[in-house]
Amino acid sequence: MTEIVLALDVAEPEAGLGLLDRLPALRWVKIGSALMTCGGAPFVRQVTSRGLQVFLDLKWHDIPNTVAASVAAARDLGVAMATVHTLGGSAMLEAAARAAGDTLALLGVTVLTSQDGASYAAATGRSGVNLEVEVERLATAARAAGLRGVVCSPREIVAARRAWGGPGLIVVPGIRRRSDLLADQVRVSTAGDAARDGATHLVVGRPLLQASDPAATLHELEEEAACAGA
Repeated sequence: MTEIVLALDVAEPEAGLGLLDRLPALRWVKIGSALMTCGGAPFVRQVTSRGLQVFLDLKWHDIPNTVAASVAAARDLGVAMATVHTLGGSAMLEAAARAAGDTLALLGVTVLTSQDGASYAAATGRSGVNLEVEVERLATAARAAGLRGVVCSPREIVAARRAWGGPGLIVVPGIRRRSDLLADQVRVSTAGDAARDGATHLVVGRPLLQASDPAATLHELEEEAACAGA
């Protein structure tokens, strides 16, 4: 079953908890850098105490010892999934995977959904970048290092699944309904299409955060994903 993950991209922990009160059927919550900076470990504990699974999306990219220590801290905090950036290199990824152990599912972030081929090429000092090929390359490196899966845009799900060559977590942000605005994300998809292509978790932010009835929107997304995966 493809899971829906709420991207809890709000400014204050109180606002986040208020939204969670309106989503009793929710199972997964993504906590990013802004909310983690504001609420820290106590907020993570408040979320896990509700029986929710936490996806800590901090995209660690540092020297191996520093990243391994961060991963271990997340593991001990009871986080279910967390991210490192695959551009950190094999030594960093391997150290992070060892620190994660069996209880924390560690994912490698590939290419951000806000980037296209030109902006990614400029950031990496390369030319003629094919993002599908790049995601497949980075997913292969993540698997070789012992990670449990990757984060990629909806457009590269098939490439990531091909690189993984077996069971693995494919976590996909940039999920929009056909009526939703794209905002700052350029590589997006619907829940149904992403689930059909093989995503295991769909990260949804603004369509839920801005909904007048977030519970109804969550149900709509879950139904769409379930029908696609049937």
